[in-house]
Amino acid sequence: METETATPWLTDAEQCAWRTHLDVSRLLMHQLEKDLQPFGLTNNDYEILVNLSEAEELRMRMSDLATSTLQSKSRLSHQITRMENAGLVRRANCESDRRGLFAVLTDHGLATMQKVAPHHVSSVRRHFIDMIDPERLQELRATLQPVAEHLREQRGRS
Repeated sequence: METETATPWLTDAEQCAWRTHLDVSRLLMHQLEKDLQPFGLTNNDYEILVNLSEAEELRMRMSDLATSTLQSKSRLSHQITRMENAGLVRRANCESDRRGLFAVLTDHGLATMQKVAPHHVSSVRRHFIDMIDPERLQELRATLQPVAEHLREQRGRS
């Protein structure tokens, strides 16, 4: 039988830090999405384009892309269908595994990525990077790195 332990409630300072993090995360993602809208893209679209543009031969196995983008295989499949209809990506069979599929960046997808990337980077800079002193930015990275590593480890266990 498990022994019940009292929940270590957040202090006022901890709760303030947590809620500020949530606010910044939501507001920043909302703003970045808004800044992608004129290009007909969502944050999810852009993330997939980035992953494919950085992948060898501009292609990734669908299962690896789902893992990389934190999407279920089903949700990613719907996303890729939508992006296929827009001409940004295509599916290709995996020759070494008949059940496997690749998502492949099309020429139009690559051209879109090249056109949108400078605008997206400007948006990230304007709404995040330039808002933080460079020394504080380094501190932020160092502070968040252990959290990111912990969450990657937890994700690998599920």
